[in-house]
Amino acid sequence: MEDRVKRAVELFKSGYNCSQSVVAAFADLYGFTEEQALKMASSFGGGIGRMRETCGAACGIFLLAGLQTGTTDPKDKEGKAANYKLVQDLAAIFKNRMGSINCGELLGLKKCDPIESTPEERTAQYYAKRPCVKIVEEAARIWAEYLETQKKVSY
Repeated sequence: MEDRVKRAVELFKSGYNCSQSVVAAFADLYGFTEEQALKMASSFGGGIGRMRETCGAACGIFLLAGLQTGTTDPKDKEGKAANYKLVQDLAAIFKNRMGSINCGELLGLKKCDPIESTPEERTAQYYAKRPCVKIVEEAARIWAEYLETQKKVSY
């Protein structure tokens, strides 16, 4: 599983957003190609569409939780509750380790900072000032730890 954590970090460092990096590192376990995973998770980077709301790396974990425990029957209240409980538990772990699940808070941004749709250039300065590499790594590790406790997916 440590290889998947490293893969998530590599994906992020190669320019993919935080959510894409986490989801793509595990996508094959759920029958998705890397390309499909990258598209599926692309809107969640930068705190969902770069709006600095819920951290994209956390959203990546939540997408994976849906692939792992999500329901397809709209009347399956037990299944929905189990999935929501998993998401809540994962969010609590993420918040405990990172301090927040809010992108803007994790980046130390002020609420009055403007929201822009254009991503920042990935430079050495970008990586030096952003905690995102560590956040992606931790998000992938949280999911890997969850999988190891479940032993439901063969890898």
